[in-house]
Amino acid sequence: MFKKIAIGVVAVLALLAGFITTRPDSYTVTRTATVPGTPDVAFGLVNDFHQWNQWSPWDNLDPNMKKTFGGAESGVGATYGWVGNNDVGEGRMTILEATANAAVRIKLEFIKPFEDSSITTFTFKPADDGTTVTWAMAGNHNFMSKAMCLVMDMDQMIGKDFEKGLASMKTSAQTEATKRAEAEAARKVAEAKAAEEAAAAAKAAAPAEGAPAVAAPTP
Repeated sequence: MFKKIAIGVVAVLALLAGFITTRPDSYTVTRTATVPGTPDVAFGLVNDFHQWNQWSPWDNLDPNMKKTFGGAESGVGATYGWVGNNDVGEGRMTILEATANAAVRIKLEFIKPFEDSSITTFTFKPADDGTTVTWAMAGNHNFMSKAMCLVMDMDQMIGKDFEKGLASMKTSAQTEATKRAEAEAARKVAEAKAAEEAAAAAKAAAPAEGAPAVAAPTP
């Protein structure tokens, strides 16, 4: 009896394994949102890993997470590594391409709890009410990730994090856009004041209307 049960279990597992191998070999997850400000605002939040703590959906899952920054300060060659609890694991990101205010392409590598890699792309396009940001991730499935997707696919697992991150990016972009607008307004006020003061000084230095001209002394 036990032998028959064992054979049955093996057969079921074999069928399951066979079914898992038929699942798609690749995946793509995409989310889009419109954030405040011009494209350079959102681009700056992505192109500099030091700014990710303002909006990344994973950055604050572990308050004791160890972060390391390397390579360039921002843009192509910049790297960001992390080691944390079970919620964040261990991984590394590297910026592969960066087109100013238009797109950022990143290599994402997971080390723990499992090894995997994918390509993440952000694109930025002007919109009537801000900037349209598209966040996309593309990668290949291994056997384990195909098995996991029988319960919940990548779009369900990652998509909600993308949505949360883009919502936070809206807040960060609004803060930055407001800061820039205030700085620009202060600059214009300062310029206007400086122009008024210069005009007043020039008027004070000019001879009064109707006053006789003073001849220059003869050497």
